[in-house]
Formats: sequence, structure tokens, C-alpha cells
Amino acid sequence: MNISVKDWYKSGSPWIWLNAGAVALCVIMVVGLLGLIAVKGLGHFWPSTLYVTEYQNRSGDQKTILGEIADSELVSATQLKSAGYQVPADIEYIERDLLKVGNRDVSGQDFLWVLSTSISKQTAPENLIAVERREWGNFYGNLVSVKEGDKVVASVANGGFESTWAALQERIERALAIQEEIHGIEKGDIGSINYGLERLRLKERGLELQGDSDPIKLQSIAEERAGLNAEYEVLKDQLNGLYSQVQRDQLLAKTIDGNEVSMSLSKVVLAYAPNDMGFFDKISHYIGKLGEFLLDDPREANTEGGIFPAIFGTVMMVLLMSIMVTPFGVIAAVYLREYAKQGAVTQVIRIAVNNLAGVPSIVYGVFGLGFFIYFLGGNIDQLFYPEALPAPTFGTPGLLWASLTLAILTVPVVIVATEEGLSRIPRSVREGSLALGATKFETLWRVVLPMSSPAIMTGVILAIARAAGEVAPLMLVGVVKLAPSLPLDWNYPFIHLDRKFMHLGFHIYDVGFQSPNVEAARPLVYATAFLLVLVIAVLNLAAVGIRNGLREKYKSLEH
Repeated sequence: MNISVKDWYKSGSPWIWLNAGAVALCVIMVVGLLGLIAVKGLGHFWPSTLYVTEYQNRSGDQKTILGEIADSELVSATQLKSAGYQVPADIEYIERDLLKVGNRDVSGQDFLWVLSTSISKQTAPENLIAVERREWGNFYGNLVSVKEGDKVVASVANGGFESTWAALQERIERALAIQEEIHGIEKGDIGSINYGLERLRLKERGLELQGDSDPIKLQSIAEERAGLNAEYEVLKDQLNGLYSQVQRDQLLAKTIDGNEVSMSLSKVVLAYAPNDMGFFDKISHYIGKLGEFLLDDPREANTEGGIFPAIFGTVMMVLLMSIMVTPFGVIAAVYLREYAKQGAVTQVIRIAVNNLAGVPSIVYGVFGLGFFIYFLGGNIDQLFYPEALPAPTFGTPGLLWASLTLAILTVPVVIVATEEGLSRIPRSVREGSLALGATKFETLWRVVLPMSSPAIMTGVILAIARAAGEVAPLMLVGVVKLAPSLPLDWNYPFIHLDRKFMHLGFHIYDVGFQSPNVEAARPLVYATAFLLVLVIAVLNLAAVGIRNGLREKYKSLEH
């Protein structure tokens, strides 16, 4: 059967194919973008080969550097000529490599651009080492010796590279174990003692404000404080002993230009020899670095280490926001659909709700700062925390106000989705419930809301998708560059809603635009962005799973 072009056009098939093509193009673009972010970010953790590069700089001097190739790009000859390079007239573009040379404490810079045409020789010799440090970035060079105090316990000159390298790894593991013990005491035990001392101070201040000078109460506070101070002195002595132990060992290494550098192993995170590593060694190294990125705290102005506090803060804020926004949105939608008289006023309210969804997010941040923090939080401090004043408790940006601000920002989405779900419930279902003797509230609670729960979850999913990536309002109501403590710990009341927190979106902004070392931060921007997408996807998939379960549960009631 032959169909004319005119009939085919009238059938609507062209529009179907056009929509399908547009959807396919969007999917390809999204997958391509995520793939680019993943490659740029996750590739950063793979141990790169170290190259000894001999090249000629723009002044014509011969230089030798050691480093890994971090990036490559084509540069126009015009741009190079304006920068002072000598470029042949017949060349339009030249490739240049970005070498991560490390050793910022020695040379003052740890990245260097080198033109491919200026390189005379590039080799990858064995026994070159890379040392990841807690300060000053990476060190690249040759291993010389390992020292215990002033005594050399292993050296390449006497025992060879392998034995010296084994001694170094053994002592790094020892130093890391001591560092972990120090961290546990400082953040755990001493942190709890400081928290307890602060609570006692506030309790004593509260008695003073109440005019209560009961000697029994004051004596009890003094005894508790003395006990905590005694515990602190014991821990302080223990810390001093651990610090003297961790600073015992040192590493002596040599840069490519012959400078010797001594490093305390207390400042070393990891040492590896990438040119000597096999494939499975590199896989193991990659997994370890990826685990560090996910589970450790950041360091070096957020350009090194991990992002666990940002992951934790993002997830906790989104969960709190979801708990807050769902009842508000559902109650508002139920009132507008089930109880409010349908008329001009109701229509105006719906228009206002729809318009709220289009308000710039920074406006919500200003509202949260003014109303939640300054007004509501300030009054809460006056009523319930006068002993802490003038230091604010809730009258300062924190997790609670950030979650509430994002709840207000996303509540229009939940209202609209819930109303749409309520409107799909057949009127006969309501009438049947009422006919069986149920009240209007019982009908709403036991029949209508359960049947509309998939639509409610749809609204929550959309709210999560928007709130998890918001940054602008959070900069005003609680997010910070580096949070010293997580909002959740073992100190009463365990969940500290007044604390500031880290967020993946703000972390991307901070590392990408506020970092003092742009080249070092760039891979982490990609990696954090990819992780943020994954976190949002996981949260959404969890909500979708709940929605699908509810849809299956109440499917029979829809027929």
C-alpha cells in the first residue's frame, strides 16, 4: 500500500520521528557530557608516568625537568609570538604539554607548559619516585636515603633502591598509623572533652543569668570540669608522645637538578614509583586514591585529599529538605484541591505558587538569611540560648536554615505535583468511601492520599533534583569552604542542626574559581561534578523506587 507524502505528513508521523530524534540527540549529548566529565575527573587518580624532559625555553637556554604530562593542547602561532616565542613562519598551530613538575617548595611552581617543538629528549627512567605530601603538593625526584633521627637506616648508595624503598614504605605505614591515632584523639576524645567543657560553661552561665547561686550545683559543675581537665591532661601527654614518634623518621630525596630535600614522614601521605609499577599495581593504586577521594577530608585549600564532608553535607541537607518540604507541600495541595472554595482567590493562589517556582534561587537565600537566621534564629537564641549570647547558636547560618530555605524553594514543585495527583483520583472513589460511612478526613487520609502518593513522590523527586544542585542560596544560609566538624557525631544531641556544613555544589565553585592553584584543582572540579551527578542520581533512583512500589501497591484501586 503506497502512502503519499501528504497523507504521511497528515498522519503526524514526521512529528513523532522529529521528537524521537530530538530525544535521542539529548540523550547522546547528556551521555557524552557525563563521559567527558568522568574521563577528565576519574583519570586524575591513575598513576601517570614520570618523564625526564630536556627542552629549550623561550630564552634559548637548555633546561631539564621531571614531571608527569597533565594535559596537552594546540596553540596558535600568533598567541605564541605575542608571548615571546620564536615560531617558524609556516606553522599555524603548535602542540604544547602541561607538565606537572611538583616541588613547589623548591621551584615556586608545580606546573609548566612546554612546546613539543622545543623538546630535544624525553625519557622515562626507572626508580623515579613521586611523594604525595600534606603540604606543598607532590614531590618528584630520586630517592637518596631514609633516616631515623640523624641516623641513616637505608640508602640507595649502599643498599640499592629496592631495599631503601622497602624501608621507606614500612616507615610510611608506621607514620600513617600514628597519624591516624593522633587524628582519633584530637577529633574524637579531645573534641568530646572540649564539647563537654563548653556545655559546662553554658550551664554555669545559665545559672548566673537566673540568679541561681546554689553551691551544690556549682560544685557539681566544678567537679565535672576538673574531671574533664584531668582527662585532657592525660590525652595531651599521650599526644606529645605520639608527635615525637611520628616526627622520628625522615626521607631524603634529590630533585632532577641535584637539590637535596629532606621531608619528615609525618608530612608524607603516600610514596610510589609510577615508572616501576605494573598494571595491577596501578589498579591497586587507583582504587586507593579513589577511596581517599570519597572518604577523606580535604587539604591543601581543597585541591588535595577527599571530599567526604561535602558528600555527607549534601546528602544530609537533601534528606532534611525532603522531610520538611513534603508535609508542607502536601498540606497546601490538599487544602487547595479538597477544601478551598474554587474561585478567583484560589486561582490567584495557584498563579502565585506557579510564579514562586520561577523566582531566582538567590532571592530565596536572601529571604532565608533575613527571616530564618536573623529574625527566627535570633529570637530562638534570645528565648532558649541566652547563656551563649552574644555568640549565636541558631542566629547564624547552619544546616537547619539551609534545609528550610531549600524546602521553601522547592515547595511549589511538590504542591503542583500533588494537586495533579489529587485531580486524577476519580470522584466515584471519594463518593464510595463517603457512602460506606467514612468521614471526609478519613476518606482523604485512608483513600485519596495513598492513591495519590506516587504523584507526591514525583514532586519529591523533582524537588530533590533541583535542591541537590543549588549553590547560590546556600552561600548565604549555611554552606562553608571547610567545616571542622560534621553535623552528625556522638556528642549529644548527636544531630547538630546549628552547624555549618560543606556541599558538593559549593565545593565545585570554590575549587574551580577560588583555588590558588588552578591547574591542580581542575581535575578535582571534574571529579566532584561527576560525583554530584551520581549523588543526585542515587537520591532520585531511591525516590523512584519508592514511587514505583507505591504505584504497584495502589494500582488495583485505580480501576
